[in-house]
Amino acid sequence: MIPDQTFEDIVYEFQDRVYNTCLGFLKNEEDARDAAQNVFIRVYRNMEKFKGESSLGTWIYRIAVNTSLEEIRKSKRKKRITNPMEIDSTLENQNFQTGYFYHPGVELENKERSAILFQAIDQLPELQKVAFTLHKVEGLTYEEVSKVMEKSLSSIESLMHRAKLNLRSKLKEYYEDK
Repeated sequence: MIPDQTFEDIVYEFQDRVYNTCLGFLKNEEDARDAAQNVFIRVYRNMEKFKGESSLGTWIYRIAVNTSLEEIRKSKRKKRITNPMEIDSTLENQNFQTGYFYHPGVELENKERSAILFQAIDQLPELQKVAFTLHKVEGLTYEEVSKVMEKSLSSIESLMHRAKLNLRSKLKEYYEDK
């Protein structure tokens, strides 16, 4: 059962984390907003099913991850052919952080590097991608990731190790070609 919080309080407390989690997976602001909204619809509809076996935040993260992965699967089914113009517009709409000094060339280079990194993350097997995104992009500890993914701590450590090896291999190819 949900703690003594109104649904509005729950949305207020978790909306930024849910949106950022969805954005980390979907890489598109509009899709992330839609997915975050769907997360809170699911939370509302399933509030009576929450048993308190994990923290409320862990339960909501789990819903956010599953919703994001479902959206990715749906879009893969819809888009069998990729339009290069869609990739360009997706990159333009992403929020990439740059340093405090603004320089158009540096910002472009950071966008390109971020795009390459996120493309490599997207190529990881699903469980590695989820673990890596939750830990490195969302900043969750291994313990928190294990609760969200309902996996043992050693499984998360293994997933992270394999994800890092896979990313190192994929990014090595990219940087060697430059």
